Amino acid sequence: MNTSTPNEPNAENPHTEAAFQWPVRVYWEDTDGGGVVYHARYLHFFERARTEWLRSLGFDQSVLKAEHNIVFAISQMDIKFLRAAHLDDELQVSVRLVKRGRASMQMEQEIRRGDEPIARAVVYAGCLKADVFKPTRIPSFMLAELR
Repeated sequence: MNTSTPNEPNAENPHTEAAFQWPVRVYWEDTDGGGVVYHARYLHFFERARTEWLRSLGFDQSVLKAEHNIVFAISQMDIKFLRAAHLDDELQVSVRLVKRGRASMQMEQEIRRGDEPIARAVVYAGCLKADVFKPTRIPSFMLAELR
């Protein structure tokens, strides 16, 4: 039985106030002719931040695949576009783990330009066996770090 409050970190709800931050600069290739970021590029920015978040915890995805036969796949992503980002903008992309199960996790992500929110996403990722793409448990060596 879980006796913690919804905002209190624990194994099922490891949510904390601190979020991982990753800087992104908007390049010409990210924009249309008017210098506005293509909507699909926000997914790239979110992906890069999740990858660097895992790396900051000591988990290189190529090593997880090669040595532990696991990959993480996005099963669902809910995105809210709030305003446009533009050519040369300096953005911050955050990752916050809000829930961790035995074989999945839920993250909240946000893209900001200074104090201004640009886009928000709720992302659901599942842990899969890399060779067969079937669900598997998140390895115990990762669970302690995924907070």
